[in-house]
Amino acid sequence: MNIIKLDAIDSTNSYLKKIILEKDISDYTIVTANFQTEGKGQLGYMWESEDSKNLLCSIYKKDLGIKVEDQFVLSMLVSLSIIRTLEKLNLPKLYIKWPNDIMSDNKKICGILVENMVKQNSIKESVIGIGLNVNQNTFKNLPNATSIKKIKGVAFNIDELLNDLVNNIKKQFIDFNQSKIDLVFRQYEDVLYRINIPSTFKNSEGDVFTGFIKGVNNLGRLKVLLEDNLTKSYSIKDISLMN
Repeated sequence: MNIIKLDAIDSTNSYLKKIILEKDISDYTIVTANFQTEGKGQLGYMWESEDSKNLLCSIYKKDLGIKVEDQFVLSMLVSLSIIRTLEKLNLPKLYIKWPNDIMSDNKKICGILVENMVKQNSIKESVIGIGLNVNQNTFKNLPNATSIKKIKGVAFNIDELLNDLVNNIKKQFIDFNQSKIDLVFRQYEDVLYRINIPSTFKNSEGDVFTGFIKGVNNLGRLKVLLEDNLTKSYSIKDISLMN
């Protein structure tokens, strides 16, 4: 496992993508940083983190051969790997908030950004960005954030967590093949945040409505049962979950 450790960088995902363009690198090459100046999450949102307190990394995965229409399975595999890693720490009420925020006891503890490289309608390579809150105690202007230390009351070794996480990601990819996509969807929905619970949403026009999360479709769109008993599927750009 090739690990490139940096003190500070704009974004580990951006740094790793530059390396990929310059030379061939081995599967599961990892870039970590103590601090990111321009860490990004879904839809370009900034990821804020205190220096040297959290696990900030990007992982290179090659030789995927996953169909473009099945790309959401990558997000599910990574999300489930993080859940398995945190389960060993006995964190309470672990869920995946669609599409791939990791929650513990209704607070966000981890974010994921998967960026894919596509050739001939197939995903060949991916850069998997992960920001896991480990030893940070305060989150300014982020009341819905938490960390492992805040929950458990003690500091954790970030390098050991990285090793456990990568091992779980490797296991997920080894166990997975395209014939098992349905199983991955079931495992994902088993830990999907607020599934079958009345929830409040806001759409891209700013309208607020209620519904029941029923799962995700094969494209990774969120399936919501609306008041008129109609189930509608939404992309991440269409709606946000407000609860």
